[in-house]
Amino acid sequence: MAASPEIGAGAGPAGTRSRREQILTVAAQLFARHGFHGVSIADLGAAVGVSGPALYRHFPGKEALLAEMLIGISEHLLAGGQERAAAADDPREVLAALIDFQVDFALREPELIVVQDRDLANLPPAPRRRVRLLQRTYVEIWVDTLRRINPELTPESARIAAHGAFGLLNSTPHSGTRGSRAEVAALLHRMAWAALTGLAPRAG
Repeated sequence: MAASPEIGAGAGPAGTRSRREQILTVAAQLFARHGFHGVSIADLGAAVGVSGPALYRHFPGKEALLAEMLIGISEHLLAGGQERAAAADDPREVLAALIDFQVDFALREPELIVVQDRDLANLPPAPRRRVRLLQRTYVEIWVDTLRRINPELTPESARIAAHGAFGLLNSTPHSGTRGSRAEVAALLHRMAWAALTGLAPRAG
């Protein structure tokens, strides 16, 4: 799933993909606001301008919709992390790019962060395992980068640090963020950078 899916109005396969993206976008907003169990198929249909039963042409049910949404989030993050890790040899450059990527995601898609945090447990076992695997693989990109910057870090310490950074960066849906997006992004980047690079051992 792209970070900011575009909604088109074409016919045929392109129109079908566009409608699916629209449904996923609206579902994320409704799930974030009301919770997975607080939104019915009829609610989703009304929000996207179709009858509730018509949604079944795109998704067999709410669980399938949620699975595509959360797997898509995780695949997007992993692909972006891999791309940035491969783009530079200097681990500090990689870390800066990873932070920028996560900040951008957090500010663009706050609803998806809320749904991912709150509703993962509502997935059936197989897609839930898939999401967890994708998430762990993404975390390991950060772990590898942090350990290249500071080889004295153990893998477990680096994972704790990475999850701490995610907690900071993904807090934006709950922070009542004010100010321009550029200002918020710069502040979050500086905070995450200071926390993660501050793990390096002190001289002397």
